[in-house]
Order: sequence, then C-alpha cells, then structure tokens
Amino acid sequence: MTLGTIPPFNSSEIAFDQNSSLWMLCLQQLAQELPEQQFNTWIKPLKVDVAMDGSKVIIWIANRFKLDWIRAQYLQHITALLEKFNGQPIKLELALVAKDQQQAFLGARPVEPEFNSDMALPVEDAIAHGHKSRLNTALTFDSLVEGTANRMARAAAMHVAGMPGHLYNPLFIYGGVGLGKTHLIHAVGNKLLADRPDAKVLYIHAEQFVSDVVKAYQRKTFDEFKHHYHSLDLLLIDDVQFFANKDRTQEEFFNAFEALLAKKSHIVMTSDTYPKGLADIHERLVSRFDSGLTVAIEPPELEMRVAILISKSRAEGTEMPEEVAFFVAKNVRSNVRELEGALRKILAYSRFNQKEINIQLARDALRDLLSIQNRQISVENIQKTVADYYKIKVADMYSKKRPASIAKPRQIAMYLAKELTQKSLPEIGELFGGRDHTTVLHAVRKISAERLQLNDLNQQLHVLEQTLKG
Repeated sequence: MTLGTIPPFNSSEIAFDQNSSLWMLCLQQLAQELPEQQFNTWIKPLKVDVAMDGSKVIIWIANRFKLDWIRAQYLQHITALLEKFNGQPIKLELALVAKDQQQAFLGARPVEPEFNSDMALPVEDAIAHGHKSRLNTALTFDSLVEGTANRMARAAAMHVAGMPGHLYNPLFIYGGVGLGKTHLIHAVGNKLLADRPDAKVLYIHAEQFVSDVVKAYQRKTFDEFKHHYHSLDLLLIDDVQFFANKDRTQEEFFNAFEALLAKKSHIVMTSDTYPKGLADIHERLVSRFDSGLTVAIEPPELEMRVAILISKSRAEGTEMPEEVAFFVAKNVRSNVRELEGALRKILAYSRFNQKEINIQLARDALRDLLSIQNRQISVENIQKTVADYYKIKVADMYSKKRPASIAKPRQIAMYLAKELTQKSLPEIGELFGGRDHTTVLHAVRKISAERLQLNDLNQQLHVLEQTLKG
C-alpha cells in the first residue's frame, strides 16, 4: 500500500474502470458490516479507480483529515476485502487529490446524490468555517417507507419537523440496529431546513460529541464549543448510549440540553434502548431524556420489507419483480440495513452477470446468507415466519389466547419447531410461553395427521418450510 498526492492517470498508464464490480462488492460488504452512519459518512463517498485486471485500486480522497481517518480506521480491512473478492494480491493506494485538480476531480467523478458533503465535516471544522448541518439530504420523509413498525415514530418526527420547540421535546426514538432511526432524524432536519433555510440544524453522532468535548478541553476552546451547540435551533444526535461512563461528556451534554430547551430549541435523539434501559448514564440525564416523548421503531413487518425492497430498487433505477421482493423479504427479517445489503448483492450480481432479476438469481446472489440461515433455523425464526404468513403478532405465539385464527398458526409453529430444529418438546414448550411438553406433542401429532389429509395445509407447510430453508 502506498500513500501520497498523485495526479490522475493518463492513457499511457494502466487502464482503469471507474465502475468496477470489484469495488461494488467491497461496498456492499462494508454496508452490511458497518453502522449506517459510519458507512454513509466515510465509505460511501469514496471515489476509486480500479485496474481492469483488478491488480491495482486507487482511492481518491479530498482532504488530509479524511485521508488520515480512512487510513487509520478502514484501510486494512478494505485491502483484505478487495483481495478476497479479487482472489489475488492488490496494490492499494490512497490518493490525496491535488488542490488545483479538485474541481476537475469532482466534475469528472460527480458526488452521488445520496451524499451531502456536510455530513463528513468534523464539528471542529464547522465551528471554524461557519455552521454546517451535516445532514444527508437523501434521507427524507418521502424516501422513508412507512409501515406499522415505524408509523408512530414517523408521525411524531413529522410533528417536530413542522412545529419545532413545542410538543414532544425532546423526542427520543429507540430500536435495534438498522431499523431506520438515523433516516428518521435526518428527515426531521431536512424538513425543517426546507421550511426554514436559515434554521441552525446539526446532525451528529454521540461519538463525535464525545470527541468535541475532549478537543475543547485540550485546546481550551470551550467558549466556541458552547456557543456552537447552545445556539442551535435543532440538535439531532444519534446513539446516545455511547455517552455511557463518560462523566465529563454527560455533564456538557446536560448543559447543552438545558440551554437548548430554555430557548425553545428542539432535541431529537436515538438510542438502542429506551431511556430507563440506558446503562451508566447519569440519572438526571435519563430523566431529561424521558421528559418528552419516547417512541420505538420495531423490526419491519413482511409487507413493509417488500415495500422497502421495491422502493429502494427503483431508486437504483431497477424494477424488482414483486415475487422476488417477497422471496427476499421472507428470508431477510431482522432489519432494514440487512435488507438493503441483500438488495445491493442482488443488483450487483445481476449487473455483473448481465442477467435479469428473478428468484433463481436472488438465490444465487444470496447463497451465503441463505446457507447460514439453513444452518441456523431457530424457534424464534419459525415463530416470526409463521406469524408473518398468517398475519398475526409474534406475541400471539406466547399468549394464552385460543381463537382458531391464533391457535392453529401456533400449533403449526410448534410442529415446524419439532421438524426443523434439534429442540426437545419441553424446550419448545418453554419457548411458546412456558407450555407443557404434552401441549407441544398434541400440536405436532395434530398437524402431522392433518397434513396428510388437507391439501391446502400441506401446501402452506411446504411454503413455510421452503421459506425457512431458503
């Protein structure tokens, strides 16, 4: 690996492909591995030249700060991925674009519309060069697919964007990884700026706030730090669980929090758990988090996952057939980020092989993911799949409710758990709300007998088994 400021290559040197599938494969892998905020900030904006034979890759970076960060945090892993996908060693260079060539560089390699250059600007630079929102302009309410899983959170966020400083202050959004929390708070900022272009809006990850506090103390620039944060109209802060065990940071965030609320500015936060579930956060700060509105984002239901796949494939300029979207949605259930990763794999596989998208192509593109699922069929996975199929809640699997619309799917899930996992009858019963093993045995025998007699039931079980096995 080499490093330096190098000019663009001319025709007398090695031929390069600016749209190499090798880099696309690397991107889709990193998108699955990294948190969304990190991927969008540091990896997605990178521009590369890749040799036609894959022997050499140049990553072009616009400034020294970004270059040093990429080198320290990601370069070794990027190199390993490229060599893995290429099947041979790669000469990788980080190239700092010369100042006199930056305009031509940007003109020759246009920044993708999803990326806003403010997003990668450190707050210390924002303080020095005037206010920057750091928002990703592609993350709007219009581009957010709505479903049962995020409806309440979306409605609250839209209210905040339309009337900041009034109700729901602070707005605290929590949920698991990759469910769209970051998208939602960017949407709030983008909507407010669309209505009020002069508003001072800042999106920041909690880790960056920690870094800013440390630098302010090291450089004795706390007056500038306080002025910057305390003068905002809207503060959007991601993953506040990262404040855990950082007493000085929590103190400064509490001060900023109080200052912003006093001037009727709005604060929107995200976390992986609800306020009282946060560990090692000062009680008075948790109390402030919990003083406004707290809303959850749940894993997307089947219909929402299908809608997300179709919507995002259209945004990429490709129409995904509905049956393919259903196939992918049934096999990728945990979160939106994994869904997007699966979509990227399918699109890249389709373009690389110049084949139309169909279920078989999706199977081939997602072979690794599906084979992992085959080895890891769990009772929880079975419960979720059956609940999706019969349009009931997963919670109904554990409940004592007995109407046929719930009892039958529950028995089917017990039957599949016995057929597709190594769990014993007592273990399965425990996972279905603490039921006795005789209840599970009755369900298994009943569904086994009915399967032989009822063609419709046999077909439904076949579909469920194929879905679970990929």
